[in-house]
Amino acid sequence: MPHLAEGWSDYEIIATGDGYKLERWGKVYLLRPDPQAIWAAPFDLFSYPKLNAYYRLEAGKKEEKWVILKPFEEEFTISRKGFVFHLKLSKNFKHTGLFPEQAANWDDMIALIRGAKREIKVLNLFAYTGGATIAAASAGASVTHVDAAPAMVDRAKKNAASSGLKDRPIRYIVDDCLKFVNREIRRGNRYDAIIMDPPSFGRGPDGEVWKLEEHLYPLLLRTVEVLSDKPLFFLINSYTTGLQPTVIADLLKLTLKGKGRFTVDAYELAIPTDQDIELPCGCSGVATFEQ
Repeated sequence: MPHLAEGWSDYEIIATGDGYKLERWGKVYLLRPDPQAIWAAPFDLFSYPKLNAYYRLEAGKKEEKWVILKPFEEEFTISRKGFVFHLKLSKNFKHTGLFPEQAANWDDMIALIRGAKREIKVLNLFAYTGGATIAAASAGASVTHVDAAPAMVDRAKKNAASSGLKDRPIRYIVDDCLKFVNREIRRGNRYDAIIMDPPSFGRGPDGEVWKLEEHLYPLLLRTVEVLSDKPLFFLINSYTTGLQPTVIADLLKLTLKGKGRFTVDAYELAIPTDQDIELPCGCSGVATFEQ
């Protein structure tokens, strides 16, 4: 069964199909490609009367772009359970700066951190605009937030401040994740919980190429070295097509051997829709250690 991201009031999936999903982000309505929505749409999604913008590949051209139908603020905001997120349309991608399905993981990590009843240090790698950082900090953890994109780190700072977490112990780092982990190993810094949301493909601040199939396993082998002697959890998320939850579970089991007694849960993430179906949105795996 998929792990459902529920509890949203500012976000909903109105309809899906024909390779697209129609979403409401607060007062902004967007239509974005979704390769999982292979069924027929219930109506012409492009003709939805409230639609502000859609993202599509132009016929006969290689570039993709946003098409604005009804103007809206360049930066718009949504919230969930006191967390505030500042969103913008990406110029060259279909993203807004937030993956709403991750709310399922946020709820879980909050429960784990609070349940530990001790000080927890969290390392958030490929941390993007800080959804997991905000969740962990709100639960009382100190967080090191690492991402290679300066603009995303700046947005994460803004999101945390707007969520009432400006004074929480959050350290923001703009860096290649592997390079940062290697330095932390040399420094002897250790973390009780690790969150990792690697892209399928990407580049570091100095042009380093990242390919998940080639680089995830070596990164995991290094990252487990910064786990503390009493770890709480290790969570991996992936949007890579074809990477099954069982693969993430296998990676965790193989790389965490010798780090203590733990259980692994791997699952598909999904969001309920107004069509009374659930749209799959990637997968996650978490190793939870005995306390």
